[in-house]
Formats: sequence, structure tokens, C-alpha cells
Amino acid sequence: MDARKSAVIFAWLLLAPALLYVLTIVAYPLVDTFILSFTDASLKRTTEWVGWANYEKIFNASFAEVIIRTFVWTFFSVAIKMIIGTFGATMLNAAVPGRALFRVLTMPPWIVPMAIGIFMWGWMYNGQFGMISGMLQRAGFTDGPIAFLAQGSTAFWATIITDVWIGVPMVTLYMLAAMQAIPQDLYEAAWTDGAGRFYRFRRITLPLLVPSMITMSMLSLIATFNSFDIIWILTQGGPNGETTTMIIDTYRTAIGSKKYGEGAARAVLICIFLSIFCLCYFRVTSRLASGEKQ
Repeated sequence: MDARKSAVIFAWLLLAPALLYVLTIVAYPLVDTFILSFTDASLKRTTEWVGWANYEKIFNASFAEVIIRTFVWTFFSVAIKMIIGTFGATMLNAAVPGRALFRVLTMPPWIVPMAIGIFMWGWMYNGQFGMISGMLQRAGFTDGPIAFLAQGSTAFWATIITDVWIGVPMVTLYMLAAMQAIPQDLYEAAWTDGAGRFYRFRRITLPLLVPSMITMSMLSLIATFNSFDIIWILTQGGPNGETTTMIIDTYRTAIGSKKYGEGAARAVLICIFLSIFCLCYFRVTSRLASGEKQ
């Protein structure tokens, strides 16, 4: 056996554990879910092939509202996290006394177990003894208690605020690391030429942060689109379905109603949307990479 064949065999042996992981943990469940989406699988003993019937059921006006709500919820949550996270990273990157302490203080929302943090926000949103409602009453903004999670409009934004609180630390630290990777020579040269702080941020920091911002936005988008814990613990998709997103609707259908076939069809649709997002991301990053090479 020549050296080239030995190298190829050795390379496949190194890849074998990863390939086995992908096949068993990722590929098999995806294929099984896709097949299941074409059946009427439920708690009954027999399972029949129903073709596209499950997909025809979900394409209706009510599910269209769920899709739109999911995209709106994801857009505002990711946008707010990126804005606050980038601004926070800029502040933490500034040469000010005690910035190490400020960096540590950004961690609690990320360190605290998610369920505990969500329950804490649920207590704060409570209309009878919640801190937010009490502060608004004392300040004279409201005449009575506000049950934020009992009203559709306020519950929707309450879940977004909670998701932002949990996700901002990750965005902040990621963007901070990206900022610290920017060569300081560029700032020193701009400062020597008389460029102000805002000009340096606009002409140096932001352009060089674009690849990192795109990557962080995609990671945050995938996590937010699939976010289940926050909405389920706070509202369980209520009131009146005003906070029901695609992942909540999938859980209700597959686990709550025991309609596994219909739930699998919804899961496949979620996978398709996320795959489209990823393809767009790879296309944008490849264009950025080709532009840098030129």
C-alpha cells in the first residue's frame, strides 16, 4: 500500500467518529421525522401513510399567523440583542477604570439557569405583586395593576424582553472579542490624523465588525427561532395564542395533542426555514470573503 492510500485511510479513520455522530444524532432523526410527517402517527396502534395531508392541514390562515408571529418575534428579539450587545461591547472595550468589573457584571443573565431567570421575569410581570407593575403605579403612569402576561400585546413584548435579557451577554462578549481583534495600529493612525472617536467607530470599527455581526446574527437567529423555554414558561403560547410561535405550535400538536405526524410536518417546515437562513448566511459570508481576497 502506497503512502497516498495510507494517508487517505488514516484521514477517514480520523473522520469516522464525527461521521458516526452526524449519522446517528443528526441525520437519522431528520430522516425519521421527514418520513413520519407523511403518516398519521399518533397513539393508535396502526400508522398509515397519508402523503401530503399533514402539510395541507398546516397551510391555513391560523398557521400563517403563527409563521408571521414567529418571524416578527425573532426579528425584534435578534435586532434588539444585536444593538444592545454591540453598544455594550463598545462601552466595555473603552479604556475606562473598572471595565474588568463591568465585564463580569454582564455575565449573570447568562450564568443564571434559564428556567430560574424566566421564573424571575414571570414574577416581575405579575400584575398583583410584580415589581414592574408596582413601579409604574407608584410613578403615576397607571391607575391600577397591569397583568403583562394576561394581555396579548404586552405578553408578546414581555417574552421578547426576557429573551433579550438572556441573549444579550453572549452577543456582548462575542462582539467584544471581535473588537479586541481589530489591530490597534488602525486606531492610532486615525487618531494621529485627527479623527474623532465617532469617526473612528464609523470608519474602522463598524466595517471590520460586519463579518462578526453577520455570524452572531445568524447564531442568535437560529437560537431565537427555536426558542421554547421562554414562551412556554411565561405564557405557554397564550393568551389566546398571541405568543404562539412555530416551535410552541409544534410542541402542542406533537406532544400535547399526540398527533406525531402533524407535529413532524411542522418540525420539517421549521427545518426548511432554518436551512434557508443558513444558505443565505453562507452566501453572504462567501461574498464577503471573496471581496476581502480581491
